[in-house]
Amino acid sequence: MNDNIEALYKIANKPVRNIIGLMSGTSFDGLDIAWCEFHGSGLNTLVRVRKFTTKEYTPDFKEDLKAVFAKKIANLEQITLLNDFIGSYYAELVLECLKDWGISASEIDLIASHGQTIYHAPRHQHGIARYSNATLQIGDGDHLAVKTGIITISDFRQKHVAVGAEGAPLAVYGDYLLFSSPDENRIMLNIGGIANFTFLPSGHSTGFFSSDVGPGNTLMDQFIQLKYTGKYYDKNAEIASAGKVNESLLKALLDHPFYKAGYPKTTGPELFSLSYLNKALLKCGLENSSNEDIMATLAAFSARGIILAISECVSGNGSFEIYLSGGGMYNPLLVKYVEEYFGRKLKLTSDLGIDPDAKEAVLFAVLANEAVAGGKTSYGDHPGVPSISMGKISFPE
Repeated sequence: MNDNIEALYKIANKPVRNIIGLMSGTSFDGLDIAWCEFHGSGLNTLVRVRKFTTKEYTPDFKEDLKAVFAKKIANLEQITLLNDFIGSYYAELVLECLKDWGISASEIDLIASHGQTIYHAPRHQHGIARYSNATLQIGDGDHLAVKTGIITISDFRQKHVAVGAEGAPLAVYGDYLLFSSPDENRIMLNIGGIANFTFLPSGHSTGFFSSDVGPGNTLMDQFIQLKYTGKYYDKNAEIASAGKVNESLLKALLDHPFYKAGYPKTTGPELFSLSYLNKALLKCGLENSSNEDIMATLAAFSARGIILAISECVSGNGSFEIYLSGGGMYNPLLVKYVEEYFGRKLKLTSDLGIDPDAKEAVLFAVLANEAVAGGKTSYGDHPGVPSISMGKISFPE
């Protein structure tokens, strides 16, 4: 037996597995790194987050990512260089964390790396008949494995696409395994660049559901980066809170086939871009609107997408609690809009034992745990949630 296969076999049979989960989103804030301790798999998964941190990216690296992100035309040489560079850069950041945490690489069984999404192209969005769904994440797993000496599982979304799904949202798998409740209907709402949610009926029911809903932070962040040099987001919604929602602009922003399409569905900044905003402004003759009013309206736009999706998908299922994660939880105006509509305080995933900042990194660690030690859970017959094992394996040597 190949030594690498033997090592993987031993890891799969361990009573406890230590997995580092990595997540880098579309906001380019930094790399989320979660050291997770796993017992069991499938519906018997128990996870304890031992350590968590976010390693902030340098301004130069953020600009490199922005140069190739969500663009139909990009520099192929730069994408090629970044694919290798990101894998090595992640390895450096992981090794820094292990040193800070006082543990050695030999104590970690696996790394689960989401990589960096640079383009998401579901069929409904690209509209080219002969092509199916597609998505692309860069940050090579072999570079991570070789430079850390740790077996790495990466490129999770491709299997999802290969079986006919859209490559997102993948959070539903971890949400179902970790957060289902015997007696409470739950909505796990993640507001990242794109907002998505998972509905979990009580009792580990197979009636769960997951979908993207539209922009979370992406349009607001893009607008801030365009108008305010050195700013990457509207901290505490200070700019948006100083403006007023323009109902005409809000109506124009919501006037797109995406909001009329059935669920589940996925999307990305490829659609919800500054071009999307500019078309809406021109349509309404509001090109000279203040930055504050545009930001207030964009916050309301993100909130309205969330509200529409939850209302349409979960109505008739009785009472439920909403548990929030993602960078959007730090936007008090966006959160207020959602809370006011549903008439309740949004909870956080920390109320369920998982730091909301760490949640996405933890969920990819769950997928790695399933790829190696599980993969036997049936998720039922749900559009967009095939019962598959995801992730490609990279060995250190």
